[in-house]
Amino acid sequence: MEIYCINNKKTQSFNPGVTYTDVFAQLDVRLKSSPVCVTANGRLTDMEAKVYEDCDVEFLDATSSIGARSYSQGLVFVLAKAVAELYPGGQIRVSNAVSKGFYCPVEIGRELTEDDVTTISERMGSIIGRSIPFVKHTAHTTDVAEIMAKAGREDTARLLRSIGSIYTYYYTLDDMPDWFFGILPPHTGCLKVFGLELMEGGVLVRVPNRTHPDQLEPMIRQDKMFSMFKEHHDWMGILGFSTLGELNEAIKKGGCNMIINVAEALQSQKIVHIADQIVARRNEGKGLKLVMVSGPSSSGKTTFSKRLMVQLMAHGLTPKVISLDDYFLDRDHTPLDENGQHDFESLYAIDLPYFNEQLKDLLAGKTIQPPTFNFKKGGIREFTDPPITLGENDILLIEGIHALNPDLMPDIPADSRFLIYVSALTSIRIDQHNYIPTTDNRLLRRITRDHKYRSYSAVDTIGRWPSVRAGEEKWIFPYQENADAMFNSAMMFEIAVIKDMVTPLLEEVPENSPEYSKACQLKDFLKLFRTIPSQNLPPTSLVREFIGGSSFHY
Repeated sequence: MEIYCINNKKTQSFNPGVTYTDVFAQLDVRLKSSPVCVTANGRLTDMEAKVYEDCDVEFLDATSSIGARSYSQGLVFVLAKAVAELYPGGQIRVSNAVSKGFYCPVEIGRELTEDDVTTISERMGSIIGRSIPFVKHTAHTTDVAEIMAKAGREDTARLLRSIGSIYTYYYTLDDMPDWFFGILPPHTGCLKVFGLELMEGGVLVRVPNRTHPDQLEPMIRQDKMFSMFKEHHDWMGILGFSTLGELNEAIKKGGCNMIINVAEALQSQKIVHIADQIVARRNEGKGLKLVMVSGPSSSGKTTFSKRLMVQLMAHGLTPKVISLDDYFLDRDHTPLDENGQHDFESLYAIDLPYFNEQLKDLLAGKTIQPPTFNFKKGGIREFTDPPITLGENDILLIEGIHALNPDLMPDIPADSRFLIYVSALTSIRIDQHNYIPTTDNRLLRRITRDHKYRSYSAVDTIGRWPSVRAGEEKWIFPYQENADAMFNSAMMFEIAVIKDMVTPLLEEVPENSPEYSKACQLKDFLKLFRTIPSQNLPPTSLVREFIGGSSFHY
């Protein structure tokens, strides 16, 4: 059989039944670190799988997004095994990604100490040093659910019973079983670069740097982000929907409306609280006149801003709105990225002098004519909206991805601004060892919205996503801790609603496109969810920004 390697563009003949590990060794592929998984004809698979037919392969290490996830999941299994060996009955949970790593509460029957973290880290190093294989098994789903239940993982057993598949897989590390959504590395020896830090009754697991995988990602404090994650995880636990299996069971029993009503009420409560904070700051008499709303792509900034406006009006204020997107430079003057493409995520894609000139005029009591950026006409500035003046009871709401960047308006006093960061921080987990990356939640939102409102295909959106993510890492995430308030726009039920809308779009991604692998991963992920009909959502729901049917005008 013939195997074509995308990494080095070589084709070589092999006998059927060879493993991808053997193929990798014979093809002389050069990666920055050990391969942890492989795509074969666009489908993700593990390195020890056997090949029986011609295929195109691409080997992935920890420098790729998919490879990084595989690496992290391998570390989760090693951490779970180390804790179980050191502390009988000890367990871990994977909570969320934060501070360039991921946070795991550790339960050992008492408070975790620095000495415990050192001991766990040393045991993980021993497990990794022995290069123990992660062995993949396939069996009837009912049998795998029973295996996981006997291992004390009723959370996984509940999930597997809820998805309706005949067969599924699980992994073992020595004699310890576990289930992961995704592919694990071939053995623990691939995971030599890791770190552990004591953090809030658990550990922050540090992972390799995506550019230099022989080094750890720098640890960046994200205390406000961590607090928001913790608040929402605590709420999910109180409501009894901390994992996907619990959500699926509730949907099956007809609890959709209650799930939606409670989630919407919690989100509304948070918006009211933020509005109260703004009014309290304004009443302190320090000249608060600006509310700045920032967040990454598909975080729900627009609907949040509209709902916040309603609450501010209920306090007797009149919000006036400006979008930073309307201050884009004309297309011909937009800066280029390292690939020579227009960099719309850059702060300097905005006409900063013009924006600051108009802002200063507004704050000085003058009337301005705000621009409108016409994307449909190729990116030109127009003036079709009515003039704006700030009166005594008016407050200016500015929305855009750079709203928290201090270089956006360096001459405006800090006391005059209230900064809000919006993001879709997915609070429900697949199970105790598998969290849902916020980037996947936002990508599903964006695929749905781009198709409905911009006529973009899933290929277009997935293809653009790495550039969007790179821009976020450079221009948005470094400033999120500047926020006076953070708002989580993710709803525990939203993927169950989006599922039936986005799956047909993913099915259209052709097998020969680079986006096929990500589309397959997302399709497999969506199969874990039971569906919630979209008509159950209220017209003010933030999710309607992406699926349509909102009572707000966009």
